[in-house]
Amino acid sequence: MNTDHFDGISVFVHAADAGGFTQAARRLGMSKSGVAKSVVRLEERLGVRLFHRTTRRFALTLDGQVYYETCARVLSELDDAEATLSRHRLEPRGRLRVDLPLIFGRRWVLPVLLDIAARYPQLALDVSLTPRHSDLVEEGIDLALRFDDLEDNSTLIARHLGTQNSVFCASPDYIARHGCPASLADLDAHSCNVLTRSRQALPWWFLDDKGKPFARTVSGRLSFDNSDAVCEATVAGQGICLLARWLVADHLRSGRLRQIMPDVRTRGFPIHAIWPRGRHMPSKVRVVIDELVRRFLPNPPWNETDSG
Repeated sequence: MNTDHFDGISVFVHAADAGGFTQAARRLGMSKSGVAKSVVRLEERLGVRLFHRTTRRFALTLDGQVYYETCARVLSELDDAEATLSRHRLEPRGRLRVDLPLIFGRRWVLPVLLDIAARYPQLALDVSLTPRHSDLVEEGIDLALRFDDLEDNSTLIARHLGTQNSVFCASPDYIARHGCPASLADLDAHSCNVLTRSRQALPWWFLDDKGKPFARTVSGRLSFDNSDAVCEATVAGQGICLLARWLVADHLRSGRLRQIMPDVRTRGFPIHAIWPRGRHMPSKVRVVIDELVRRFLPNPPWNETDSG
């Protein structure tokens, strides 16, 4: 591979992880224009647009997401190879504080952490499962998982771990009483079961005809800070939900829920591992990140339920 091409790929992955050219430039010790030019050259070589770039938003395109996951995996494997050859790599030890989203963390991440704990007896785990967003630096947390797009933060490093595919659902009873919305505009006439964070309703995200994400505010009588509760309310016939497919897969198979508006393109829920920036990544953090990447990329296991 041409070394210039390889450098462009590395800059592209850093820009995706950082969520913008400015932060990527800080991390790489480059100018913002240097990062932007490197990405533009890569886009020209590939013949595709990798990022949606506006004054208000910076996000991967669909092509960019596919390319990112492959490039990130390859770069991670190279890092692993170098680490394996290093004589000074230490076995992880000490206490690792991990903060996870309640439902996703228990279902998908906790088994990974328990396997790591069994493998490394000198490593102690302190795991918090909560819908609350903790301040990693202030609360002394070593590693956390977060959904959605991340704000630019010079004190944290992020690693994309995949996206949860999302689906519209309603119960047969709700559909019999209220009918099915045929378009996004019809949602205004329906009760939407809303997920909240810090008592603020989260918008629902979609993709337009060009694959560009956009948000829509929805409302309903019921709101929850827990995805399981949103799902239960929907099964009980209390409205429409937009949730990760793996979370509702059993209900779809049993007929307790039905998918509605299958042609509407939803953006899904991006997932990132984040940790405080430091001069060197502690081995106890690296071993968890490496294992999450190995198990979750390029094909996240939670999306395998789509066939059901």
